[in-house]
Amino acid sequence: MRLITLEELRQEALKAKTDLWSAARGLNRDVKLYLHWSAGHYGQFFDDYHINIDSDGSVYMSSGTLATVKSHTYKRNSGSVGISLACAYNATTSNLGSEPPTALQIEAMAQVIAVLCRTLDLTVDLCRVMTHAEAANNLDGLNPGYADNGYPDGRYGPGYSCERWDLWFFKGVAQGEGGNVLRGKAIWYQQNGLG
Repeated sequence: MRLITLEELRQEALKAKTDLWSAARGLNRDVKLYLHWSAGHYGQFFDDYHINIDSDGSVYMSSGTLATVKSHTYKRNSGSVGISLACAYNATTSNLGSEPPTALQIEAMAQVIAVLCRTLDLTVDLCRVMTHAEAANNLDGLNPGYADNGYPDGRYGPGYSCERWDLWFFKGVAQGEGGNVLRGKAIWYQQNGLG
């Protein structure tokens, strides 16, 4: 893991842009950003994600390139970037636990989204920037074959098996609105010169 600035992230995105788009086009879709929490401790980072964000908002990169295929989002890893908050240890759908997402993490994630979307030529919307909960519920209609692995309705998020509910909500945000809030903040950062 290496600590990076938003400018360094922009440079990494530029280097990976062609490879990310090539992989995504091979799947007949755009590049995607998937937003997670690690379900671990503050300061505990995982190589499953390209970007890990600590409780103080510091941003870490886990691999040499953002185009490396990581195992962060079931059947959605090629041509995508996995971004995770280091938090949510022992969280449940009714209690975010003793290490919930911090305000600094939420703001840093929105800034990362703003930079990556601007650099990778992505619109900040549900089809290109999704929480793991939204992807698990197939809210973009992609359905990459979940039924083949025990999810007959193509969903494994909130309201279904609820295996993945990352960022479905966080402090001060209603259930189901986490992704909307993060995308809205990212758009605000872009409109105010970030990216």
